[in-house]
Amino acid sequence: MKNMREVLEHELKDLYSAESQLVKALPKMAQGATEPQLQKAFEQHLLETQVHVTRLESIAEAAGISLHGKKCKGMEGLIAEGSDLLSEDEPSIIRDAALISAAQRIEHYEMAAYGSARTFAELLGQDQIVQVLNETLEEEKRADVLLTRIATSRVNNEAFRQGSDQYEAPMGDVSEITEDKSRSAAPTIDSRQL
Repeated sequence: MKNMREVLEHELKDLYSAESQLVKALPKMAQGATEPQLQKAFEQHLLETQVHVTRLESIAEAAGISLHGKKCKGMEGLIAEGSDLLSEDEPSIIRDAALISAAQRIEHYEMAAYGSARTFAELLGQDQIVQVLNETLEEEKRADVLLTRIATSRVNNEAFRQGSDQYEAPMGDVSEITEDKSRSAAPTIDSRQL
């Protein structure tokens, strides 16, 4: 890449690939979820993601950019992790908690990518592109907040309750680790030396 326009083009192609992959993955995530609110959130985000693809196509057409020919490997990996969750166990609220975590990693990846692309468009004085990218960025942020709300309002606590009877080995007392670290990190000072 020789200039910021090429960097922006690279980001837009990456986003287009990422969003296109997500359009295919979200129906599977919705189908694999058991919590109705989570299913609805995935279905709603699918509709938004389809709009995101259309927006990127509009940006590319206006800017004379081809969005094809690049595969977003980051999104491919994140989706693969989510797919692994869907293939592992029978649907349960515990798996829903894991799906939310996977979906939030996807949202954070998208927020970082849209934020970067928006910044590059700002540097290039592409105000209309900035506006469109910012609109999508805000939708990604809202999706992340919704997933957090679903997780903290019911899913995580219910998953913990369902799984706690199966979990035999406690993680241990973390304070021992903290105490050991603080003793080795802080030198002992004799007050007579002061």
